[in-house]
Amino acid sequence: MRSLDEVERDLGSIRLPRWGKVVPSDGVVPWLVIDPDGVPVEPVRRYLRDFVARNRPGSVRSYAYALLRWWRWLRVVQVEWDRATSAEVRDLVLWLKQTTKPRISPRTKSASTAGTVNPITRKRNPGDQYQPRTIRHNNAVVRSFYEFWIETGYGPLVNPVPLDRRGSRPHAHHNPLDPFQPEGRIRYNPKIPKARPREIPDERWNDLFGALRSNRDRAILSLDISNAARASEVLGIRGLDLDWGDQLVRVSRKGSDDAQWLPASPDSFVWLRLYLAELGPLEPNDLIWWTLRRRDHGDGLRLQPMNYEALRAVFRRINAVLGTNYTMHDLRHTAALRMSRDKNLTLLDVQTILGHAHLSTTADVYLLEDEAQVIRRVAEHLAERELRAQQAPPPVAVGYEADDLAVLFGGLPR
Repeated sequence: MRSLDEVERDLGSIRLPRWGKVVPSDGVVPWLVIDPDGVPVEPVRRYLRDFVARNRPGSVRSYAYALLRWWRWLRVVQVEWDRATSAEVRDLVLWLKQTTKPRISPRTKSASTAGTVNPITRKRNPGDQYQPRTIRHNNAVVRSFYEFWIETGYGPLVNPVPLDRRGSRPHAHHNPLDPFQPEGRIRYNPKIPKARPREIPDERWNDLFGALRSNRDRAILSLDISNAARASEVLGIRGLDLDWGDQLVRVSRKGSDDAQWLPASPDSFVWLRLYLAELGPLEPNDLIWWTLRRRDHGDGLRLQPMNYEALRAVFRRINAVLGTNYTMHDLRHTAALRMSRDKNLTLLDVQTILGHAHLSTTADVYLLEDEAQVIRRVAEHLAERELRAQQAPPPVAVGYEADDLAVLFGGLPR
């Protein structure tokens, strides 16, 4: 048991060192955490190898960065990874809540808007603090890491990332005929405020689309706002994934890798045809989205497959012109909200197009009352009250005195 005289850490003075880094790998594990000497951190490598066997390799990178942060934290507090306790996890959460994210280079254009709300889109710009989702993800990764090592017989006896069971024994009075339910939330997980999905109004969409500079960008955005595909799903489309006759595109769903055909608007196929005519012939298995290499490294500018950073650059150019902070995910929200309001589409239709595993996810996120309509109705209510207040009271029926009714009812009726 820990002593009550334990000295509390001065979290405000802690600075994480630039120890180690995450690097791509050609082996089974696509991303590794290496130390300053370039040697992979063995406990992390073995955990990520097991993780790849059970999950999609696409999530390995974010898990590697979370474990790199944990390893840096353990070096600062001088605790070995297999001797960590809940005190180290708690202090890391407290430190993440108050510290500023490290940056490779200082902000320039975004320095004045960081953390503020954009007056046009009413969306908050990314700030310099760690968000609750980042902290929760970090806790989940570290807990999963220690679950793996505890199962193998190594590491601490107790997982340093505890669950908040509120004093009850796990699975107490469990009915063997029922499936096991989650034991509880992670104790040090911060709460996430429920955010309303932001829709791009039609007039703003016209401005956004008009600011695009290439047929490729017009094809990508018109395709995404018509079928609400995720950015990674759109960027993974290949030549054989296009059905020109029925105007369908096939995407590989995030999380499951299942192939699914999605409808697209006629306009998106028009822009897609114009873009492919400019690009030139492609093989059926080639990706359809390409971009010029940003810098000439001596062999000239050449085409390379478009990645997520290149797609973000498209939105950075648009936002600089319009003074907005739109992202690719805003198009998914816009398409989903449009479909959810269409009386010809059921909620199950919307769930199928969005690729949600559970219908409740679609309902919780997109079955919301239109904020503009609510504001309009409340404004009409207030205006009607003001109008009634300005109107003269109705005449009193014959045989009654107005003063007597005022005394009886506490004022003249309106």
